[in-house]
Amino acid sequence: MSSTDGMSRREFAALSALGTFSTLGLRGRALPFPPASGTAPGRSGWPGYDKAITIDCLATPGPFNVNNMFSAPFTDAAVANARASGMTAVNVTLNGGGNGPVAFASAVENIAFLEHELDLHPDVFLKVKGVADIRRAKEARRLGLIPGFQDATMLEDDLSRVATFQKLGIRVIQLTYNRRNLLGDGCLEPANAGLSSFGRAVVAKMNELGVLVDLSHCGRQTTLDAIAGSSKPVAVTHSGCAALNDNPRNKTDEQLRKLADQGGVVGIYLMPYIRPTGQPTADDVLAQIEHAIQVCGEDHVGIGSDQSITPIDATPDYRKLHAETVRERRRLGISAPGEYEDVLVYTPELNSPRRLELIADRMAVRGHSTARIEKVIGGNWMRLFAEVWR
Repeated sequence: MSSTDGMSRREFAALSALGTFSTLGLRGRALPFPPASGTAPGRSGWPGYDKAITIDCLATPGPFNVNNMFSAPFTDAAVANARASGMTAVNVTLNGGGNGPVAFASAVENIAFLEHELDLHPDVFLKVKGVADIRRAKEARRLGLIPGFQDATMLEDDLSRVATFQKLGIRVIQLTYNRRNLLGDGCLEPANAGLSSFGRAVVAKMNELGVLVDLSHCGRQTTLDAIAGSSKPVAVTHSGCAALNDNPRNKTDEQLRKLADQGGVVGIYLMPYIRPTGQPTADDVLAQIEHAIQVCGEDHVGIGSDQSITPIDATPDYRKLHAETVRERRRLGISAPGEYEDVLVYTPELNSPRRLELIADRMAVRGHSTARIEKVIGGNWMRLFAEVWR
């Protein structure tokens, strides 16, 4: 690789060994994955769904919120559910865990994984490099895949890697995960030290190159520092409102207002963190959306489900895998309060490939206008992408 690619000999050597790399050491295990399914029981969905541009700003066709997300190609069920979802685009996480060359190798390997899936299913998936590709996906009735990262450990201390990954198609980078990295503190760091000097340089480089700054797992001061330091609007692709459940994974009203004032968008997730205990409900999701709209305004709220598009089939095998994942995350020190072995990471009433349609329907029942619903299920993300990626 040339120096203009921002890749050292050490990095190239790491890439050459990618075939043996294992995400969290779990590659090769079979995943218990549920069959394709239709919409959830109850209401049939919102009538404007098929015409709207719909974007889930954190989702994936494959398995999610388990340790071995990239252990096998997308199953037939995963591809069928992606097709059935009717969604226009999703932001797909492509980094694994770890630091240093392991994080770099994992990220590049997972980018290659996605490229392979795009080649295998050109009639179902379309790679998104800009907003024109999202429009193309809508016209072609395909699902646009937006490559993104949920951490920046793969950058190490090399600012040029922002450009390297931008050239490889990455369009969203979350600055930190739950713990501290070289950019700043994640939401579980008790020091709450904020954004580092390197982190500020990374934000500036992302602004320059048109990569969306994501603050979802960032610490509270890191979040505020990045909002203040970014010359372009930023995102919280998947989170909730701390005013409704004061969990470190959720954002305060102060953060949400400043995000909105700067032009950003917060994506409400369908995770257990939206309520103090137990499995979240559709009413919990709607309460989160409505609180965010009240604080931010309707132009700054979207959905980032933090889910696989394929519904969870809560079989004994799946429950066992979920419990193993929670235990492994605790061992790694990245498990947030609210992660329990017996609480699955989904909202049962919205456990459908067409969850955005079901959310839209519930918003309509509660009196939200068609224009507002269209913004929340995709329009606000489309506006933000257009401002940042150009």
